[in-house]
Amino acid sequence: MSETSGAITGAQSLIKALEAAGTETIFGIPGGAILPAYDPLMDSSIRHILVRHEQGAGHAAQGYAAATGRVGVCMATSGPGATNLVTPIADAHMDSVPMVAVTGQVGAAMIGTDAFQEADIRGITMPITKHNFLVTDPADIPRTIAEAFHIASTGRPGPVLVDVAKSALQAMTTFDWPSEIHLPGYRPVTRPHSKQIREATRLLLEARKPVLYVGGGTIRAGASKELLALAELTGIPVVTTLMALGAFPDSHPQHLGMPGMHGTVAAVAGLQKSDLILSLGARFDDRVTGNLDSFAPGAKVIHADIDPAEIGKNRHADVPIVGDVREVLLDLYAALKTEADAGHTGDYEGWVAFLSGVKATYPLGYDKPATGLSPQYVIERLGAIAGPDSIYTSGVGQHQMWAAHYVKYEKPRTWLNSGGLGTMGYAVPAAMGAKVGMPDTTVWAIDGDGCFQMTNQELATCAINDIPIKVAIINNESLGMVRQWQTLFYNERYSNTDLHSKRIPDFVKLADAYGCVGLACESAEDVDATITKAMEINDVPVVVDFRVHRDAMVWPMVAAGTSNDEIKYARDLAPDFEENDL
Repeated sequence: MSETSGAITGAQSLIKALEAAGTETIFGIPGGAILPAYDPLMDSSIRHILVRHEQGAGHAAQGYAAATGRVGVCMATSGPGATNLVTPIADAHMDSVPMVAVTGQVGAAMIGTDAFQEADIRGITMPITKHNFLVTDPADIPRTIAEAFHIASTGRPGPVLVDVAKSALQAMTTFDWPSEIHLPGYRPVTRPHSKQIREATRLLLEARKPVLYVGGGTIRAGASKELLALAELTGIPVVTTLMALGAFPDSHPQHLGMPGMHGTVAAVAGLQKSDLILSLGARFDDRVTGNLDSFAPGAKVIHADIDPAEIGKNRHADVPIVGDVREVLLDLYAALKTEADAGHTGDYEGWVAFLSGVKATYPLGYDKPATGLSPQYVIERLGAIAGPDSIYTSGVGQHQMWAAHYVKYEKPRTWLNSGGLGTMGYAVPAAMGAKVGMPDTTVWAIDGDGCFQMTNQELATCAINDIPIKVAIINNESLGMVRQWQTLFYNERYSNTDLHSKRIPDFVKLADAYGCVGLACESAEDVDATITKAMEINDVPVVVDFRVHRDAMVWPMVAAGTSNDEIKYARDLAPDFEENDL
């Protein structure tokens, strides 16, 4: 049964539709084409948070969605308002974040005339949205919003754009909320095929060197409990990608860490030397595989993913399983438990012992500098003091990799970062969105001095709207990851990577100017006290300028385009993880 009302404007219909879809918060900025919608928004139950840049609105919607599992919503006007959302939309698309972006468009009669602030945002975002709509008939607004939320949140989650012509917002219409959704051709498969589950079970029992390769889809599916159950039933080692940190507890003895370009030696060795990879909601990304031709050469692959387009895209799947990761894990657990009860279990003892040896021989570690503050130490202490119940967001670069390694993640949805697109400037607005969605949880943005200067204007939004996030700036005066590449591959020719950010700007004064508390720290002795002080301030945002030494590098590392077998544990040290009599 649908809900129908009397004559209202299209703008009123849009806000009623967003309410009916369950929207609690919108991050946005008004402008001419979307302005009609801002009038009924004043009387709505929806909280609107006025950001300082549309990119901030998009990343905040992402942070809200990633922290809560609900659809994040952002809103912008036509032209530059809409194009400023392109980066967060692309980011959400790469990382499978459920998001609905509502944009205003010039009046229907003016579309295609190069009218003031006109941009074909539907065409622009076609490759980076799960689906998008242009609404010119006000009668279509409720149905379109219902479909947008359904598409964004089902199957493989992703961003959906709804572009609404100003003429449709201004016209009179009736509100008719659909009682059911008809989307011919959109039928995400969630239940895996029983034949594929049987085949996967057979391979898992036959294997001697299996690995669970866990991707971000496991978190999106809410499958952490089921993953833990399967891992503990089988004893198979687990690697979690950058997007999956927290899906499996870092502290668990079966956890090998993060694989890939800056992964742990144990995780990289586990994949490279395996004879069977069970991939769960992962996409065999180049940052994990290195050179595809030399990736895990002896491994068969069971590839489980809700998106059939991912299966076999980069690596042939011996057993393709289309389905929701949680459903796949439940069925695999049931099948393996039945086998175990009949006395059939895998023999992985030698493999587990080998990987335990690699993990013990090549633990994560870093050299403490002779002078100056170690960035790894700062992040390690931050994780220890803030604890596993806090949410951590990060920008992109060295600090992102250090945050991935040195904060210990025990729970899903506590680590939010830009994985696929690698967007500098993600951390602060994503932390803002996460804090809005999880107001009783401590939220730390671990940011670089380069990333922070891309979106720090959202500190004003946080201060004015009582969103007390905490920001740790890992300030090495540089575009750190780019500088690391220049050190390693460009003969230390540091072209345009020096930011001078221990002088300009003064981050403590900047924080103060934005109505936040600014703190600075440049010695190891002061790190704990500074973090503790930041943890005690919970009524306003806090920004801590950790002035670290600039020559710290991220290790381990696999150079781009090379084989994972060429992983370096430190600058001049390649590990030896040959299997002895495995």
